[in-house]
Amino acid sequence: MEDRLRLVQEVAHRRDVGASERRVARTPAGVAWQGPEPQRRDRGLPVREDDQRRRGAKRGYDGGKKVRGRKRHLLVDTEGLVLGAKVHSAKVHDEDGIKLLLESARIELSRLKHLWVDAGYRGRGRRWAEETLGLSVEVVRKPPKPVPEKVAKVWAEEWTKEGKEVDWQRLMPPRGFRVLPRRWVVERTFAWISHNRRMGKDYERLCASGEAFVYVAMTRLMVRRLARA
Repeated sequence: MEDRLRLVQEVAHRRDVGASERRVARTPAGVAWQGPEPQRRDRGLPVREDDQRRRGAKRGYDGGKKVRGRKRHLLVDTEGLVLGAKVHSAKVHDEDGIKLLLESARIELSRLKHLWVDAGYRGRGRRWAEETLGLSVEVVRKPPKPVPEKVAKVWAEEWTKEGKEVDWQRLMPPRGFRVLPRRWVVERTFAWISHNRRMGKDYERLCASGEAFVYVAMTRLMVRRLARA
């Protein structure tokens, strides 16, 4: 029995020695490994910036909404059909995003004259569109927040002391949901696009792929409407 155990150990030892010799023979001495260094891809480890650049994942952090990802800008007509789309990192401000959107569409949309934009495009984005492109830009703002009833009553009492009769209820803005002029058009377009599973979240590696899928989703919607007509 002992002789058999010794024989098995010698055979195993010879096999390991032979494998190591074969591995050494395959790799010449003095030649370094030329391939990329192995990197861990654990879920909990952050991805380096050079990895993101190599992958094309242009994502950033939006300090206003406290969200990391990308932004989608849409240029639609009065019917809500997409005329242009732009996808970029979330760290780019909306006032700079409108420049990227309109610069890519200014040649194809030479008849564009008037824009209704969100309040996020006010400031330098609006000035750039008016001065550089010569467009008429109208910012659609949200209605003001309602004044507390106590504050409105105090104001009415103070004006009454001065001899001015003021109904405090007139100081209160109308309550409930209010449709903002022209803003609901682009919001409805975003809802149409989000009906596609691929557009529910940002699954794309490149921003250009995200823009392409916006056009694909809109083309699908328009073709279905033509088929029903």
